[in-house]
Amino acid sequence: MIYPALQKKSILVFINLCLAIVPLFAHSGFNLIKNNQAANVYYGGSSPVVETALEILDADAKQVGQCAFKRIDSADAGAIIIGELNDPIISKLIKDHHLSLADINAKWEAFYLKVIQMEKIPTLLVVGSDARGTAYGVMEISRKLGVSPWSWWADVVPRKQSTVSLAADFEDRQSPKVQFRGIFLNDEDWGLTPWSSQTYEPEATLDAEIDPAKTKKMATIGPKTYARIFELLLRLRANSIWPAMHEVTVPFYFVQGNREMAEKYGIYIGSSHCEPLARNSATEWDIVGKGPYNYLTNKKEIVDYWSNRLKTLGQSHNIFTLGMRGKHDGAMEGVKTTAAYKDALNQVLQDQTDLLKKYVNSDPAQIPQVVIPYKEVLDVYRAGIAVPDYATLMWCDDNYGYVTHFPDQKERKRAGGNGLYYHISYWGRPHDYLWLSTMSPALIYQQLSTAYQHDVRKMWIVNVGDIKPAEYQIELLMDMAWNIDQVQKMGINQHMNQFLQREFGHRLAKKIGPIMQEHYRLAHIRKPEFMGNTRTEEKDPAYKLVKDLPWSEQQIQKRLVQYKHIQDAATSIWESVPLDRKDAYFELVLYPVVAAAKMNEKHLYAQLARHGKAEWQKSHDAYDKIVTLTAQYNLLNKGKWKGMMDYKPRNLAVFDKIVEEKAVVPMVNDDQPVKRITGKDLTGSIPYEGLGYQGQAAAIPLGVEASYRLKGLKGDSVTIVVHLLPAHPVSSDDLRFEVSLGQQHSPAISYKTVGRSEEWKENVLRNQAIRTVKFKVTSVQQEILRIKALDEGVVVDEVTVYLD
Repeated sequence: MIYPALQKKSILVFINLCLAIVPLFAHSGFNLIKNNQAANVYYGGSSPVVETALEILDADAKQVGQCAFKRIDSADAGAIIIGELNDPIISKLIKDHHLSLADINAKWEAFYLKVIQMEKIPTLLVVGSDARGTAYGVMEISRKLGVSPWSWWADVVPRKQSTVSLAADFEDRQSPKVQFRGIFLNDEDWGLTPWSSQTYEPEATLDAEIDPAKTKKMATIGPKTYARIFELLLRLRANSIWPAMHEVTVPFYFVQGNREMAEKYGIYIGSSHCEPLARNSATEWDIVGKGPYNYLTNKKEIVDYWSNRLKTLGQSHNIFTLGMRGKHDGAMEGVKTTAAYKDALNQVLQDQTDLLKKYVNSDPAQIPQVVIPYKEVLDVYRAGIAVPDYATLMWCDDNYGYVTHFPDQKERKRAGGNGLYYHISYWGRPHDYLWLSTMSPALIYQQLSTAYQHDVRKMWIVNVGDIKPAEYQIELLMDMAWNIDQVQKMGINQHMNQFLQREFGHRLAKKIGPIMQEHYRLAHIRKPEFMGNTRTEEKDPAYKLVKDLPWSEQQIQKRLVQYKHIQDAATSIWESVPLDRKDAYFELVLYPVVAAAKMNEKHLYAQLARHGKAEWQKSHDAYDKIVTLTAQYNLLNKGKWKGMMDYKPRNLAVFDKIVEEKAVVPMVNDDQPVKRITGKDLTGSIPYEGLGYQGQAAAIPLGVEASYRLKGLKGDSVTIVVHLLPAHPVSSDDLRFEVSLGQQHSPAISYKTVGRSEEWKENVLRNQAIRTVKFKVTSVQQEILRIKALDEGVVVDEVTVYLD
């Protein structure tokens, strides 16, 4: 007789034994590299961009596993099989393995990776919806090998691994949220151009038909450099670029090999708001143009000038900018009024459409085109220029990260869609920020998320300056363009932490993350380039002189302590950084953090010294440290980056050693509020992680009254100061809110700014718009403070309360 309890125990033992045996017979994973041997690779197509991706992958494998992927001539079991959906071999594998890829088929640049069993052997299938999608799928394998997109550009040396495997059930499908995603190389005078022409690629040569006498004051950025840039874009899943175009740089199409390199990497070449029909008119007109750059008086020569470029481009990958401005960043020559500007642009658009039909495609709707209402062109657009429906309307920020226009319902329905031109580096009024890339990741996230929600999804181009030191912001922007949903799901802090983990490992990332978050928060309050309280391109010479900021001694001392904390932390980590990550750590963390701290020390100790509250030597020592750090940067990796970093772009007063002088006006008093309320503290608000002075700014949705209970107010009256993100109207013509305290209500309060007004300048320099309301105190017990959004886009940074 078998007792029930014993029988139950025997069954459990049998089940556990079976569970232990099953894995022995289950499908194993796929080895990308095993025991320093890389897998075989089959690709039966002929796309240049896929071949380029395979070359990159092969080089990565040699660095990771000291071996190369072996190309084979047939789609054998156990290999990596690569192809597009329309490839017969790929189609058969999809059918044989009952794979559902209908969603991939309908998408632009999508890819699908899956480990399948061929002849009971694990095999990796890489399928793209088109050539670029296939290439991105190949580059995803590189990511699985542990290779950073910044392996070359930030010296993140790939770590050696003898075996790298994918799970037996591995599957991944991806596609971009934004169709055209890329960067604009701009203000390259102090970094990219001198580095490329003198250090990395001095051998670059002009096209034969270019007169060298007309370019003798220019330097080259050639195909070897652009190959590195295009490789970075491919790794970041970006597909577009506006090449460097300042007067110091030979135009992109005038350098031998540049255009061919773009084709090899599958990169769309576009151009900025002042470069119509692939012509860099800032310099090209002076080299090959005839007469004045004036469409009204010299139309024939200008049309010929455009025609000559289009004849040479044919079916290459281009995004054509339509319209016309001045030779560089100025208004169109010859027009005196907005109405005249509109009439001229309407004729320009018609002429350009005719040229595109003649030389590129008889159906212009098949040609990627963009109209960019930047600066004064936005007013002309609003006056009613006839933009073709198939052309993308590319909206712009105000050069300081705040988008100036979001498409309305009519614009959102356009066939050409909507795009965004965005800055994380800028030369111009009220002040440049070309040195350290300190644009708040949280601000980038907030503004681009808002744009995406309003259907700005066709094209994102980001002004990145010289690329370095904007590495993290560039990756954040490209990750958002690729898959904004994923970035939203993880949040900004986790995204940054993921970036740091990949580059430096979990242990170091845990220490570095809070440092970088504080680095960006402090710079959001005041960028390093703005610390001299100077301005650029102002008529009054007083703006060129370094002077006090409107900060009290207590504010200054607090900020000095905050910067000392993060620079000490960043410096202390240096010794524990592995040797193969030293250069990367210096570039991505140590230089930006310590240089920003020293810039603050230089100006803040100088301000204290002017009032007899500190020694001048502390300011001078900070200046000397910046110089030393920058020299160290340019010597990294045996001089690889010589000429890339300049601590004084445009040689402005803010970057100089500060002249010792005494103040003639006393410092401001430290007027502390009785209560400081962050946007996040307001009930009913929606916080943005890491945004604002305290990292706790929050949006108030349209029509919502966000509230906070104030207790124990004493006095005759109370002053409420509302500090807001200095954004621009989103879905109406204004940006308004109202404040109430108990039964008292303010009128509607607008904080919209117009053009380059004085208020706008102050707003972008301090990253806050400020409005003040005064109420009587009616109760000594408690009052409910309410802030109601009357328009979409109201984001409260903090509210300060003062009793009178």
